[in-house]
Amino acid sequence: MRILLSIALFILPSLVVAQEKYVIKGKVVDDQGEAVAFASVKLIGKAGGTSANIDGAFQLALPSGSYQLQVSAVGFQPNTVQVDVARNDSIRIVLPVAHYMLSEVVIGDSEDPAYEMIRKAIAKKKEHLAARKPYSAEVYIKGLQRMLKAPKSFLGVNIDELGDQMGLDSNRRGIIYLSESESKITVNPPKEFREEMISSKVSGSNRAFSFNRASDMELDIYQNYQDIFEGLSPRPVISPIADQALGSYRYAYQGQREEDGFTIHKIKVTPRRRDEPLYKGDLYLVDGQWSVHSFDFLLDKTSGISFVDTLHIKQAFVPIENSWMPTTTQFDFGAGMLGFRFAGYYVSVYQNYETQVSVDKKTMREVFRMEKGVNERDSNYWASKRPIALTPEESLDYVRKDSIRQRNESPAYRDSIQQKNNRFKPLSFLLSGYTHRDWRSAQRWSFDAPMSSLLYNTVEGLAANYGIQYSKRIDSASNQYLSLSGKVRYGFSNKRLNANAGLAYSWERHNFSLSGGSEVLDLNNRGTLPVAFNGINTVVWGKNHMKLYEQRFAKLNWSHRLPVNVLLRAGIEWTDRLALQNSTDYTFSESRRRFITSNNPFLPEEDIPLFAQNQSMALAISASYNFSKRYVTYPSGRRYLASNYPTLTLAYKKGIHGVLGSDVDYDYLSMNLAKSDNPLGMYGSISYSLSAGSFLNNKAVIYVDRRHFVGTQTRIGEHQLSTFLNLEYYLHSTAGDFAEAHVEYNMSGMLLGKIPLVKKLKIQELWGLHYLHTSEIKHYGEGHVGLQKSMLRLMYSRSFGNDPLLNHRSNWRIGLNIDL
Repeated sequence: MRILLSIALFILPSLVVAQEKYVIKGKVVDDQGEAVAFASVKLIGKAGGTSANIDGAFQLALPSGSYQLQVSAVGFQPNTVQVDVARNDSIRIVLPVAHYMLSEVVIGDSEDPAYEMIRKAIAKKKEHLAARKPYSAEVYIKGLQRMLKAPKSFLGVNIDELGDQMGLDSNRRGIIYLSESESKITVNPPKEFREEMISSKVSGSNRAFSFNRASDMELDIYQNYQDIFEGLSPRPVISPIADQALGSYRYAYQGQREEDGFTIHKIKVTPRRRDEPLYKGDLYLVDGQWSVHSFDFLLDKTSGISFVDTLHIKQAFVPIENSWMPTTTQFDFGAGMLGFRFAGYYVSVYQNYETQVSVDKKTMREVFRMEKGVNERDSNYWASKRPIALTPEESLDYVRKDSIRQRNESPAYRDSIQQKNNRFKPLSFLLSGYTHRDWRSAQRWSFDAPMSSLLYNTVEGLAANYGIQYSKRIDSASNQYLSLSGKVRYGFSNKRLNANAGLAYSWERHNFSLSGGSEVLDLNNRGTLPVAFNGINTVVWGKNHMKLYEQRFAKLNWSHRLPVNVLLRAGIEWTDRLALQNSTDYTFSESRRRFITSNNPFLPEEDIPLFAQNQSMALAISASYNFSKRYVTYPSGRRYLASNYPTLTLAYKKGIHGVLGSDVDYDYLSMNLAKSDNPLGMYGSISYSLSAGSFLNNKAVIYVDRRHFVGTQTRIGEHQLSTFLNLEYYLHSTAGDFAEAHVEYNMSGMLLGKIPLVKKLKIQELWGLHYLHTSEIKHYGEGHVGLQKSMLRLMYSRSFGNDPLLNHRSNWRIGLNIDL
């Protein structure tokens, strides 16, 4: 035993010495002494490596010995240096700007050789894509956003005070978001992608999860189009090696150089047209293989992008078996609006690629997974794991933000901020309402703004519809919430008071609600026009289009999403319904009063109630499925992603006769198939909604229980996909069979984007068709063409069909996609 102990005491110190590591700090610069951001640093012949940060700095912890470091970056000549490690040391590595030798074939009047190289790269795409095998990799992502400029106040908000909470300096400049994350990705080409976040760190928060996603950094230049992020452009960006790329780009050969036994060709890429989603920059191709070696592209305002002014994208590849795979991806951006200027970057580093024979298809349905605790790694963990060293500013930001976080999370500070934010301001309350929060009990009280609660119609005259809401977070991990709400509505002309209250409770995938009282509703349960629009049309033009009724009610609703992504809904409701009559004909102009109609849409000249007072007991159930098997998993639960297929909804409603005095007796069955903004690549998007249904039994159907349709009678209105542009609001509801179809094609500027000057407006072209068949209307259709800019659209519509009263109607409409 003593011999063994003696041997152990001799060997252990030797092992410790052998394993002792030294820190090598380095700086990567170009031949002008400027830092080379995010350069890749590899150990030749050994596993491991790192990347330089935005300042060109890097560090490696290595045992003593001799090493060769290969340092490379897009656009620079790689450099291999010998490093002898015997102590902590600092080195400086110079990367000269890469020089490319032009071959003699460039000289002359013949076609630039870049075009033939691009054709070869395009022809090889399918071969490269087919050669990809399933693989896994580790991805590190760092994201930073910086405030460069900000006003002292904005919309009544003191930016100096907000900047103090965010850690900005006295000039309102500094880092506003800094995060790091590690993920393990599994890819089954061409499209299956799964990511599991291993760790997450956000400066200034020990509870928040990073927004970084490897899937968001995924950019496949071999695909014809790239949707870099939602909203960047109306249409996806065309790849310089897309099948039809030669019609969109010009190419110029810049020369060639040798690197690691490969000949690399540099090609300058230039858009043929301005204001289209096209890259500009440099593309590097591997001779013979015609694979992409790297690229350095820019998108700016001449590329027709939104949200940001510039987006600089770099990506470098390394050979992995028979494919070239990304090793780094970098997004740099700059933006400005309303007196603010932002800039920042996101960079991802890919390591430890492993090819796989196959992947589990069921596992790949989970496209993202984040377990509880991924944001609890300490600083020692990150110091040993991050492949990109922090800059001094980033290190300081973590320290400062942590100090600010501790201050902000202290009970005394939170109480003081809460007291300030909860201060009642009469003018603010009148215009925008008032909210009182209590962070200790996780409760919130919200009071509507008195001004926004005012409305006008000919039934109630001037009316106030005032609401109060209460909510409490019980357990965010299980998505457990409780909310209460109440509304009081009073018509100053008809002197009728209505009030109702509701309770809602959510827990995991279940949602319950219970409500009751009395309320004033639109005769059309699918809506006619916004309340504010109706009030304006009434007092200005005497067009009181909205028709109302009153009901006392009690209802109970439940919804639940099954693990198979089916959303179930069920509800039971008792109502006592009363038809209303006009109580005023006030308009701004005396002459406009002659246009006022009664509250009965079928007898506009006579104020006769549309229906007698009645009671209804109805049971409704429905099931919706969007055909998506793809989902993400968060600590709070599973969420399904939108599908490329439409959502199918089946619904059944039963009017139960005789229960609690119920006067109705019907069975209603319907089906809907709908999909919004289905992308068609460079050809825009298409939206559609197809519905059909029938009253299997219609022994006793009150008007409000019918199947209603959305019409339009105003020049300006809120436009939805299911809106008929030439139908009256209430006259065509049915208690029989129906079939309804709406299709709209958005060309996303495909035509107008080619017209000089006009294309800068980023106007989108619209084409639509609408069809309706009911027991009363055999065939009715509409077609519309239009233009859309942001929330505003201008449309011309014309109707067709076999009903002489509805045929050949035409109208100009201005549509607003807003909630009023």
